[in-house]
Amino acid sequence: MADIPAVAGFRWGGVEAGIRKHGGRPDLALLVADGPAACAGVFTMNDMAAAPVLLSRAKAAAGTARAVLANSGCANACTGAQGMEAARRMAAALERRGIDASEVLVASTGVIGAPLPVAKIEAAAAKLLAAARPDGIRDFARAIMTTDTREKIAFREGSVSGRRVTVAGACKGAGMIMPNMATMLGFLATDAAAEPGPLQAMLREAAADSFNAVTVDGDTSTNDTLCILASGRAGGPPVREASGGAYAALRALVREVCVDLARAIAADGEGATKFIEVRVEEAFSPYEADVVARRIANSPLVKTACHAADPNWGRIMAAIGACGLTIDPQRVGISVDGADLVERGVGLGDEAEREAAVQMRKSSFTLLVKLGRGSEVRSIYTCDYSAEYVKINAEYRT
Repeated sequence: MADIPAVAGFRWGGVEAGIRKHGGRPDLALLVADGPAACAGVFTMNDMAAAPVLLSRAKAAAGTARAVLANSGCANACTGAQGMEAARRMAAALERRGIDASEVLVASTGVIGAPLPVAKIEAAAAKLLAAARPDGIRDFARAIMTTDTREKIAFREGSVSGRRVTVAGACKGAGMIMPNMATMLGFLATDAAAEPGPLQAMLREAAADSFNAVTVDGDTSTNDTLCILASGRAGGPPVREASGGAYAALRALVREVCVDLARAIAADGEGATKFIEVRVEEAFSPYEADVVARRIANSPLVKTACHAADPNWGRIMAAIGACGLTIDPQRVGISVDGADLVERGVGLGDEAEREAAVQMRKSSFTLLVKLGRGSEVRSIYTCDYSAEYVKINAEYRT
């Protein structure tokens, strides 16, 4: 992984606070700005939203923040009034260091239903703040991991209004992945100057093409959180409207970082051995393209066939037909990384399947479906299902 550039005006950190059931790993992360920063956020649409989501959703709406404090090892979800009080105490953990609770977004990930040991967070706050540094993003990324096998970090540099700006981000996610807004936990920082309104607009647009286009197992978390903070340290006039060249330039950088992070989540799905892009073309509408791509990507039968490099195209056809969209099978085509499997709804024979199987043995490939109904396109990022996926989730709490 290339060296991640520092983002002017921010420090990242991660320490072990003893939150995890089994210690020995960092479990408390901090992104802190040198001063008030513009912020935006998108959060889970799950009706069982966790206490930190409820608290941070309201704070992000205010448009400014100084810090994000996140923990792994405990989701603080479905914990009632006790959980909300713990989330408030977590936000206030930095008050003795001059950062007011109203300026702190909080996020949690881990087992649902367990009480958050917030006293451990309070006790570790000073150590965490002291450990935060401009080049500490990897420490941050490691501290938010749960069943992830590797840290997930991305960045882009570019020009906005003639100023060189950086966007960097870290996320976590490997299971309970099919966001209905954003990601499991994702955090971006930029030194660009931008007001909260356009920052919110570009984050939502970026999430639609990235985290809302990724699925591992079709489940939406109670804790999904994606936020961005902008320090303005790059200088220049701030982006004030959700239109124009400066907005488009910054939006492109944010989107590219989000897509990289979302693809990293799919590639690191629990037990995954293969990254798969399910791409639907020639759909009648954006909705149709999304429904079909998502149905294929979430099919256990398709995902297990991918694991075995078995070009069982009948499973893909069945998934398409189950979408309730009255799709004409005689218009459907299917291919794997350029190896055609199906034309006009009919398989192309043994040789075609052998060629497709070669492509499916790779660690990354694209399943392309053409519906022959229009011009809309949608890609959904996913992974295969292996026996390891069952083992990880069967033993998750033990």
